[in-house]
Amino acid sequence: MKERVLITGASGFVGYHLVEAAVNAGLDVFAAVRPSSEIDHLQAFPIQYTHLDFTSVPALQKELEEKQYTYIIHAAGITKAKDAQEYNTVNADYTRNLGLAASQAAIPLKKFVFLSSLAALGPVSYKEAQIITEETTAQPVTNYGRSKLLAEKYLAQLENLPLVVLRPTAVYGPREKDIFILFSTISKGLDPYIGKMSQKLSFVYVKDLAKVVLQALTSEVTKASFNVSDGKSYDRYALADLTKKVLRKKAFRFHLPLGLVKVMATVSEKMAGGKTPALNREKISELVAENWNCSIQRLQRDLHYTPEYDLEKGLSQTIRWYKENKWL
Repeated sequence: MKERVLITGASGFVGYHLVEAAVNAGLDVFAAVRPSSEIDHLQAFPIQYTHLDFTSVPALQKELEEKQYTYIIHAAGITKAKDAQEYNTVNADYTRNLGLAASQAAIPLKKFVFLSSLAALGPVSYKEAQIITEETTAQPVTNYGRSKLLAEKYLAQLENLPLVVLRPTAVYGPREKDIFILFSTISKGLDPYIGKMSQKLSFVYVKDLAKVVLQALTSEVTKASFNVSDGKSYDRYALADLTKKVLRKKAFRFHLPLGLVKVMATVSEKMAGGKTPALNREKISELVAENWNCSIQRLQRDLHYTPEYDLEKGLSQTIRWYKENKWL
């Protein structure tokens, strides 16, 4: 009998690739989606669907006991919200509820993998000699990052939970929609930047992330946190330069003053009708941070992680997918 895995946030960008990896690993996959979620892109997979009430620990516990999950991958969350309270409710409180239910449920749970974010630790200065490690003092610069850090703290308090926390840096790949905006902009001949500061950035291709999630499920490691990237550091122009190389296009590079971009973000938020646009004041804090370079030595040592994709290889596959599916 196949071991059963619950994947929350299954209809999202990362969730899709987690479902694909879990199916390929021979697991019995239950995709947790909202009733309103678009799931047409998941129909090709031999999976089942479930709806979770994240507001109720008893309801979650009942669901877990009915399905008897062996593994839980918690990837659900929000990256855009109107305020700190909304971030904390969805990213932290709902995560705590699922963790509580999992720790109390009578199920054969072997691993609970929580997809946090490097934003939970926050960036360091450009001149910092030590890159970001799991021991770096957490100083998140956004409400999103603070909500992820709070979720980590909640889960760490649950002694009976076989927990592994993964903190991916910027994730890109087929179906991603935020970094895609840059690809679309470059394809139109524009290469914009905020300010002229130097930066060190890190990235991880979504298939590498999905691979390490599956490795975490079957490992003997518990009560551990890991930063996830492709193991390299890139300057602020690398993503655009490699995109132009793959697209075989030229683009006009220009730098916008930070103050002007903040005004643009404020206007975008006011015109969004209650929704949070891709360019918002929260996001700017992460976009202009100096140094997101992180170490993956612990991940390589404890989970035997070997990144398959550097930025150029990952971008080649990503942009090919966008072209084949008429996104570009």
